Amino acid sequence: MASSCLITGFTGMVGSHLADHLLEHTDWHIHGLLRWNDDLSNVDHLVPEIDCGNRIDLHYADLNDLASLQHAIRSARPDYVFHLAAQSYPKTSFDAPLETLQTNILGTANLLEAIRHSGLSPVVHVCASSEVFGRVPRELLPIHEDRPFHPASPYAISKVGTDLVGRFYAEAYGMCVMTTRMFTHTGPRRGDVFAESTFAKQIALIEEGRIPPILRTGNLDSLRTWSDVRDAVRAYHLLVTVDPTPGAYYNIGGSFSCTVGDMLEHLLQLSTRDDIEVMTDPERLRPVDADLQVPDTTKFTAHTGWRPQIPFERTMQDLLDYWRERVRSGRQFLVR
Repeated sequence: MASSCLITGFTGMVGSHLADHLLEHTDWHIHGLLRWNDDLSNVDHLVPEIDCGNRIDLHYADLNDLASLQHAIRSARPDYVFHLAAQSYPKTSFDAPLETLQTNILGTANLLEAIRHSGLSPVVHVCASSEVFGRVPRELLPIHEDRPFHPASPYAISKVGTDLVGRFYAEAYGMCVMTTRMFTHTGPRRGDVFAESTFAKQIALIEEGRIPPILRTGNLDSLRTWSDVRDAVRAYHLLVTVDPTPGAYYNIGGSFSCTVGDMLEHLLQLSTRDDIEVMTDPERLRPVDADLQVPDTTKFTAHTGWRPQIPFERTMQDLLDYWRERVRSGRQFLVR
């Protein structure tokens, strides 16, 4: 009998790409967790699998509603759980800190409680974030797993809680829970509240004459290590299948580093327009920024053999082409 998995945050960028990867590389039955009002555009291409009930079933639940999570776990009976759902926008967390903390910390605890009392023993992946490390001095780069946490946003604080809750359930209750701190990862379907995606979206809108040739930015000096979302989901699959170790925690990230400004310059070079003006927008600046995000991934690569495969250039091209396709489809967009 084929294994089954449950993906929280199924309709997000990572959740939808993980579903794609598992459909292609496993025979697992996939259960997707989503809220009643989720945007389904990232999973439109999966409708045949969903409608026919072949390999994908959907379950409506909310991390803040324990009863709905208990029902989803009982229905799905997963062998593997990928906990990707979160309030995941760092800048938004400054405006809604309590919602961010509630969803990401207590929501994770709710999910793990539902699993703990289900009578099942799945392998659980809890997705924290590289943002837990926050403001790291340059001399302490690259960042290894045991670097002290110094979160720089309510989102980052919530992910510290997520990270610790996951490890606690492994240690206290003997559950096979593993935690990852994924560094910057992007590609098609990336939400437009993230820097590289809003840049690509603005370029696509400018190319189609939908907005003036002015591209608005936040902090361009932040140093990031970039990876492709399709490499990220391949790493998550390996995480739960290659000798899963209860309580383990790993940094995962790409191998190419540059500043946000350098990334923007690369996107501009891919544009069909050469008259785009770059303008700093104070509304896009965070009060505090995690400005040096360069990982040491030795622990994870040694354990699984994973290496990033998709180059930065392809990731940026695919991201820009994704937004070009969406803009040309005639959709109406807020510029954010």
